[in-house]
Amino acid sequence: MRALRTWIATCLLVAVLGPLAGLLWRAVAPTVKYVVVGGAPYLADPESRGPIGTDMRFALIAVIAGLGCGAVAYLRGGRGNDVPLLLGLAAGGAAAAVLAWRTGHMIGLGSYHRALRHAADGATVTGVADLRATGLLVFWPIAAVALYGVLELFVKRLSPRDGGEDGAGEPDEVAGGQLDLEPAPPRRDVDGREP
Repeated sequence: MRALRTWIATCLLVAVLGPLAGLLWRAVAPTVKYVVVGGAPYLADPESRGPIGTDMRFALIAVIAGLGCGAVAYLRGGRGNDVPLLLGLAAGGAAAAVLAWRTGHMIGLGSYHRALRHAADGATVTGVADLRATGLLVFWPIAAVALYGVLELFVKRLSPRDGGEDGAGEPDEVAGGQLDLEPAPPRRDVDGREP
């Protein structure tokens, strides 16, 4: 039950970041101009880097957000929560990426469609942020899960029963120059910890 709660909480906390990322993406997306021909929009400058720049900015925001989510989940999580956290990062990251895309795309979409309907042939209209390479949606969950895995491999966390004390003292520890591989002889305090 605890694992399910961890998974749901992680999913929701990551997913709510999606609309915020979408607002940021819309704010930094380059302007793309379209020429109206027969009521249909065509890129005003086919050589323009605007559509590619829009996709790349989305990818950058998604990667940074994913890395941030992965780091926070690793730091706030604990031993025994790894699987629900990873699953929450993956599902929440995917949901956040889709929400970011849809939020950024919806801003100004009504005005854009009205401009297209009323524009004469040859008129130019400013487009809205749109993601052409939808494969970029996986960048958020992949970055989050990948960073979590890297941190798990290279950063040593305390074991579940370790209270953070220096030295050895638990069956699963070898530290402080002591080896706790054998129990102390009966009625004899070898390390001075017993009253």
